[in-house]
Amino acid sequence: MKFPHALAAAVLLSALVRPDSAAAVTLGQKDTFEDGTTQGWLVNLLGMGQHPAPPVNVPSGGPGGADDNYLLLSAVGGVGAGSRLTVLNLAQWTGDFVAAGIGAIAMQLNNFGSTELALRLLFEDPMGGPPNNLAFSTEAVILPAGSGWTDVVFPIAPDDLSAGLGSVLAALSGTTAMRLFHSPALGFPGPEVVAQLGVDDIEALAAVPEPTTLALWASGLLLGFAPRALRRR
Repeated sequence: MKFPHALAAAVLLSALVRPDSAAAVTLGQKDTFEDGTTQGWLVNLLGMGQHPAPPVNVPSGGPGGADDNYLLLSAVGGVGAGSRLTVLNLAQWTGDFVAAGIGAIAMQLNNFGSTELALRLLFEDPMGGPPNNLAFSTEAVILPAGSGWTDVVFPIAPDDLSAGLGSVLAALSGTTAMRLFHSPALGFPGPEVVAQLGVDDIEALAAVPEPTTLALWASGLLLGFAPRALRRR
């Protein structure tokens, strides 16, 4: 299981730069990117070289089609900044996921690249010092090359995660950063890769939905969401 010293430094810095005013995660919250921003999703936290292709908000072409904004993530391979596919949030996706009753994170993903992606979530708990607790998805979500927009759900119950350091439960209870990253092997960081990944409609769910419920969620009919004609392509 990979956990280099560089990650310890990155996790520590994430605790230092996280805004004190960041809101705690809540059940049902959703990032739609319709405000034209990256909604706090960022890369290259340590500033080790300038990322050649940071996250951008694309104003059209999301799962809802024309005029549906989405977040575009890029990795350029090789070495240095931007070589790996990873993105993190230090604001609205922090706090106590257990107390909030969140058991899964759903999102719409589109692998625009030519390489299959193995996607995982990572929850960090630096607690203002060296990392104490980290937990990441035990099973990766496999997204084939040229996937089109696809409904994806990451289960995040304690049994669905593996500890990189400390306790899974502690990492979920005091998250100071949540990451989405590519890694075929269990561990962080993942390998260098050339990739482009579209991300939209990141949502906090109570549990992994049943297939029928997931279909309703994807269609925008569940919990009063406005229909957006989301579809698999």
